[in-house]
Amino acid sequence: MAEQRKKLRLGDLLVQQGLITPDQLAIALAEQRNNNVPIGRLLVRLGFVTETAIRDIMSRTIGQESIDLSQVVADAEALKLVPQEFARRNRVMPIAYDPADRVLTVATPEIFNVVAMDQLRAMLGPEVEIKTQFASEDQLENYIDQFYGYELSVDGILHEIETGEIDYESLPSGGDEYTQPIVRLVNSLLVDAVKRGASDIHFEPEYAFMRIRYRIDGVLETVRSLHKSYMPGITVRLKVMSDMNIAETRAPQDGRLSLTLNGRPIDFRLSTQPTIYGENVVVRVLDREKSILSLERMNLPAGTLARLKLMLARPEGILVVTGPTGSGKTTTLYSLLAQVNDETVNIMTLEDPVEYPVTLMRQTSINEVARMDFAGGIRSIMRQDPDIILVGEIRDKETAEMAFRAAMTGHQVFTTLHTNSALGAFPRLLDIGIQPYILAGNIIGVIAQRLVRMLCPHCKEAYAPSPEELALIGDRGDALPSLYRAVGCRQCNNKGYKGRTAIMELLVMDSDLDELVARHVTGQELRAAALARDFRPLALEGLRRAVDGATTLTEVARSIDLTGRYG
Repeated sequence: MAEQRKKLRLGDLLVQQGLITPDQLAIALAEQRNNNVPIGRLLVRLGFVTETAIRDIMSRTIGQESIDLSQVVADAEALKLVPQEFARRNRVMPIAYDPADRVLTVATPEIFNVVAMDQLRAMLGPEVEIKTQFASEDQLENYIDQFYGYELSVDGILHEIETGEIDYESLPSGGDEYTQPIVRLVNSLLVDAVKRGASDIHFEPEYAFMRIRYRIDGVLETVRSLHKSYMPGITVRLKVMSDMNIAETRAPQDGRLSLTLNGRPIDFRLSTQPTIYGENVVVRVLDREKSILSLERMNLPAGTLARLKLMLARPEGILVVTGPTGSGKTTTLYSLLAQVNDETVNIMTLEDPVEYPVTLMRQTSINEVARMDFAGGIRSIMRQDPDIILVGEIRDKETAEMAFRAAMTGHQVFTTLHTNSALGAFPRLLDIGIQPYILAGNIIGVIAQRLVRMLCPHCKEAYAPSPEELALIGDRGDALPSLYRAVGCRQCNNKGYKGRTAIMELLVMDSDLDELVARHVTGQELRAAALARDFRPLALEGLRRAVDGATTLTEVARSIDLTGRYG
């Protein structure tokens, strides 16, 4: 059947799918005899079918990923690699270049144009890999004109703005957006932030300038400082992109937008806050490809990974992830759900808000549903035949009671809680109002975690620990352990760190621990029993990762209290 569809011409395919009538196809074919224009372009011009419909049906037919160029922000580095004349002649549009993996992503309506791809490979050299995505013909020609016609580097756009006049009032209006340098400036900053792995972009107004900072691996760094004259245009543009009210400057606002950057879809969540010097804008970067990792790709020790999988094997009960804001709780929950997400289970989530849309999961955003809170949401979900329920956060007694009720009726429940340690989850739940006998037997396990930056493998340097550091590490036998320090090289932008990893303490519940919880024993007794069952506190896990060379002792101490690890 698939082979038969591949042999069908585009017009026949559209008729077969019911997107056009045989009469409309006949009209387009008659027009094509008079002017030698591709049939797809003619059908769009005649208004019989949309560009999107043709792109989607072609991509399905040839089994190739498609892309909507109207949602793409061009990458200046990719455009430098392919001359405009080559792109126009061979109908290929470079849209993203990843220098780390040396992958160039190009959009083309002629996926099987072997000659063009061979010429492109010869021009770039064998070390550059080429990834193709299907794009419609009309869009390609328009966007080659657009992307190649204007300056796309941040410095170039700033120079253009400084030497010309900008009409901020015309920013929200229609027309060719790329004639507006502010539009390209905002796009270029978004591309740059995603390329550098930023999780947040801060646009911060000061008395005479605007500071732009990226949060990379949990640490903020200033990337640009622009004159205050840029502030109105950048703020208006960000509001327009995310459907905020541009006239409202005295009240906080929230917005969202989705773009294709660096060849993949990226979601952004925006928040504005009035300050004495203007509106502060923070953009959260939600990069699904980099944020939702499989457990195997989370750089976890083998023992931690095995115990996580043991927890997931329990068919019912609550699995709690704890930690402060920004410790990666949501990311860990999604990674755990990805481990069990398939067509055989119904996973339903309640979040505030939904950060990463995931196939097969039924996701509900609490703040977008009228008159629904977490407790009411769980009550409603229970009537939807769920197998696994994700509750974004347990904040109050009613939500906690509903979550435990779901666990007691045979469901797996995943949730987060704000506590400093795994053992701290029990007094927190007792404080909320859950009875000890309800806690016992219904908690699968508790994960407490922190995120620490990982040392760059290309430049980290071993050194002999000082007496103070040896005292922290403790006795490790005859061999004197080495520690590692950050140095900095080109691979890590001279930071010494590259990427982050989770340090976790896992408390896996069993019948003996359940009995202690039911008896409401002291925290000290519960801790002693957990340590007897190979429970490793966060401090010990962090020290192990420092000795293993994954991170530095300084970085561990920044996130974890190492002073009372044996308490």
